[in-house]
Amino acid sequence: MGRWAEVADRVWVRRHEELDLSLGLVAGERACLVVDTGADEVQGAGFAAAVRELTDLPWSVVLTHAHFDHSFGTAAFGGCPVWAHPGCRADLAGHAETQRSHWAEYYRARGRPEAAARLAAARVVLPDRPVEDVAEIDLGGRVVRLAHPGPGHTGHDLMVDVSDSGVLFAGDLVEQGAPPSFGDAFPGAWPSALDRILASGARTVVPGHGEPVDAAFVARQRAELAQVAALCLAVTRGEIAADEALARSPYPAEFTSDALRRAAAGPAPRPPGRDRS
Repeated sequence: MGRWAEVADRVWVRRHEELDLSLGLVAGERACLVVDTGADEVQGAGFAAAVRELTDLPWSVVLTHAHFDHSFGTAAFGGCPVWAHPGCRADLAGHAETQRSHWAEYYRARGRPEAAARLAAARVVLPDRPVEDVAEIDLGGRVVRLAHPGPGHTGHDLMVDVSDSGVLFAGDLVEQGAPPSFGDAFPGAWPSALDRILASGARTVVPGHGEPVDAAFVARQRAELAQVAALCLAVTRGEIAADEALARSPYPAEFTSDALRRAAAGPAPRPPGRDRS
């Protein structure tokens, strides 16, 4: 189940209680764009049906990143074009089954075998429209800009900028209601990705989880992420111990521990050279 919120003219967010997930829809005059597809085909089918309550325009899909809760519902949208960063396709091709196994066990351990079964049955669809840097989708009277702002929550995040409405879908680069997740993140680079979101001039930013926020919220989260990045660097250089970093972090220890682990794994991949702001 979910509920719609129209955040601008023909720009909607579909809010779900499960995982506090936010999915998106942008409509033009000739086509519409679906932003992320949910955690399994049942949720995806429910989202697709909800989209059809608003519009019968032909759709395409953009995946903000490869995590299961944003991408495992894609099969419910049929054989439409699916836009994503090439790293998203590679991650789904190489690690979807690992995600499936991990999260199915998570649900079973919490007494939710039905959620585990839905996840086990979900067909993974590999994106077929690569966006390495920037791409524009003409929906008819409205152009949506897809851009990779550099590594952050993952190495392959995309932001979806509906500039005529002042709305930007950030995926999990921005989190509202819970700390950002560092499991596949690049802590040292993440603040720069948020700089590019702020540079877009968007008035409303839709996080991958939680309610839509404003630029001031993104700026505050950027400052927190910069603090975590500095702590990770200090630990990597041997300037402070991990325990001190955990104590000084703006986020709970379990989140900061993931950030420290990821920082120790090595530098982020180099983003494309040309400016995307």
